[in-house]
Amino acid sequence: MRACLTLTESQEQSIRSYIPPNGAVKGIADFYFIFSDSTRLKILSVLAVTELCVCDVCILLGLNQTTVSHQLKLLRDARIVADRRVGKIVFYRIVNPYVNEVMMTGVNNLNTANGKYV
Repeated sequence: MRACLTLTESQEQSIRSYIPPNGAVKGIADFYFIFSDSTRLKILSVLAVTELCVCDVCILLGLNQTTVSHQLKLLRDARIVADRRVGKIVFYRIVNPYVNEVMMTGVNNLNTANGKYV
């Protein structure tokens, strides 16, 4: 396979050392998948401000409870948010410390790409 590479063997080995193993690549893809849905991004935006119950998220975003609950389950399964129960009310909060950074990177990309944030 070396016939088509223009790299030295040393360069090839160095570059290959940066390729994550398949399990890590899947984990990275799964993490970024969370940010590929506009509803999840809206939910994360309101949870970035404060811990909220499903009902409050529904009212703030104008979404039905089934949609919000489904998206929160995906976020919980991905260990992005956690919940706590107070009686019959379940509150959700962001627990992954990288979420705000990823969201801000997206906003900064919009600012750079478009010259303005819409």
